[in-house]
Amino acid sequence: MVDFTVAIPTYNGASRIPPLLERLREQTNTENFSWEIIVVDNNSTDNTKEVVENYQENWSNICTLKYAFQPKQGLAFTRQRAIQVASADKWIGFLDDDVIPAADWVEKAYAFAQTHPEVGAYGGQIHGAFEVDPPENFKRIQSFLAIRERGEKPHPYQPDLLSLPPGAALVVDKEAWNENKSLFGRDLKNNVMLAGEDYEILLGMHRAGKEIWYNPTMHVHHQIPKKRLEKEYLIPLIRGCGSCVCYLHFVSAKTWEKPWIMTKIFLGSLRRAVKHRLKYGEQIKTNLIAACEMEFFMSSALSPFFLLKRTFQGYSEKINLRPKTAGLELKKN
Repeated sequence: MVDFTVAIPTYNGASRIPPLLERLREQTNTENFSWEIIVVDNNSTDNTKEVVENYQENWSNICTLKYAFQPKQGLAFTRQRAIQVASADKWIGFLDDDVIPAADWVEKAYAFAQTHPEVGAYGGQIHGAFEVDPPENFKRIQSFLAIRERGEKPHPYQPDLLSLPPGAALVVDKEAWNENKSLFGRDLKNNVMLAGEDYEILLGMHRAGKEIWYNPTMHVHHQIPKKRLEKEYLIPLIRGCGSCVCYLHFVSAKTWEKPWIMTKIFLGSLRRAVKHRLKYGEQIKTNLIAACEMEFFMSSALSPFFLLKRTFQGYSEKINLRPKTAGLELKKN
């Protein structure tokens, strides 16, 4: 019987996996429960598989190290593959391949599960490990890079406000995940909605009555290379986050609430954008932080229209996929 599974989704992670596995090999105070590690390879084109196999040959006996393969591209499918192959009955701890956990991360993650068995998911503190110094006032947008530093007291998140832990270092209840897995993993023609995959499943848990918590004793450091601090990376990332705002609010909404939600998001985000423009003016073109904030306000304001467009396209595709015989029957009538 396995008490806790650490799952690592990865794509072309041959260079990132070793330091993560080394840190997991050094985990402390795990003698009183059983745990395992699963590296889930999302159809990598590098030698990720060989790297994991080399570690398996010389792995320690503190836990089991497994390798799993997911040929279908996408983080949602990779996470689901991890859930399928995990031996743990209840708790699965996801770690992205570019985070380095503290030496007691597994211990603290498992301990929290014992004192909060009723929660659906929980995340801890995610600190930035920057290759270069971030720009001034970076903390205003650091949440877009999955950084979470919410103090030293545990508390529930506020899913209704889209206040949720990122999937970079997240522990989930396996049963709660499986009950809500149908909410995500859709094949979309662009990557914009992928920004909301992790939030979508957590919102599904919240809708089912499960609380989502913050556990400050779990620490990881998110490795952030120089390119992730550049405008060419940040603007598309933030646009994706903003574009899914309306959809994510719809996950837990009743049908009659949706028109009001769309109106509220559009007008509220537009108001914030106007105030931001008045405050910074032309600085938005040269100030990276101000530009990123403006991008989020505008993409959030447009998220209802993005959702309508995606809905209409999906409806049109269903019509176009109808058998040709259906049209012939109409003509006969």
